[in-house]
Amino acid sequence: MEIIPFDKRIGFIWYNGEFVEWQNATTHVLNHGLHYGSCVFEGLRVYGEKIYKLEKHTDRLFFSAQRMGIDVPYSKDEINNAQEETIKKMNIKYGYVRPVIWRGSEMMAISAQKNKINVAVATWEWPSYFAKEDRLKGISLQTALWKRPPPDCIPTDTKAAGLYMICTLSKHEAEKNGFTDALMLDYKGRVSESTGSNIFLVINGEIHTPIPDCFLNGITRQAVIEIAKNEGINVIERDIYPEEIKKAEEIFLTGSAVEVTPVGKIDNQTFKVGDITAKISSLYMKEVDPNYKDS
Repeated sequence: MEIIPFDKRIGFIWYNGEFVEWQNATTHVLNHGLHYGSCVFEGLRVYGEKIYKLEKHTDRLFFSAQRMGIDVPYSKDEINNAQEETIKKMNIKYGYVRPVIWRGSEMMAISAQKNKINVAVATWEWPSYFAKEDRLKGISLQTALWKRPPPDCIPTDTKAAGLYMICTLSKHEAEKNGFTDALMLDYKGRVSESTGSNIFLVINGEIHTPIPDCFLNGITRQAVIEIAKNEGINVIERDIYPEEIKKAEEIFLTGSAVEVTPVGKIDNQTFKVGDITAKISSLYMKEVDPNYKDS
């Protein structure tokens, strides 16, 4: 199947209040978001023409903007409407939505007091983040060399572009070595997440997950914890160190893009795609997609 580059696709992108043809939705190369990382974004899933947890994602988008000193020139309702209008315009039934906010090119320096704030919303069909065969057997993770930074060094509770540089470095290294993704540790050497997803370990029938004190408390993470608790499964949020991984019977990732994805290998250790992972995955998919049926 041919993959069309994102800058060559057709359709429309909501750009600063109006729909612009996809290939014309451009910005100048000397924009502050590109050079200095003053850019925040979100990633949302569309199931059956409905955006999952739209309001929660928009709340987080505005929180990220506020933490970055960005005054969004639209209300939350306007951004919500823009996302819903965009998926209708693009006729997206099952896909992904990417709202993004960045500082423009009016000034080119670290200070950006006079730069215009730009907002865009793009959407596209996207059935699955990982290949189906990888999801069935569980993806593989390689422990990254790069660490999640402490929260007093960078706003780790935001979904900001600059925070993902170490993720790209880590994922590229993992892929070079034959792994699907990377496992990120934090500045204390604790297990934190993958390059873009939260992580859960099943140990003795209980679910353990790291405390999100230097990485995002994912919206899917929160939903999965609620699902598990409603099923009577004990969920423990705590510090987890790499040596504890060997105790896990099952491991899975969560995120808007990856949904609930099992992990089959971390470095040299393998794991089964077990009953708890399968149950959580099924319950999550039934919550987000009314048309979902177990295969």
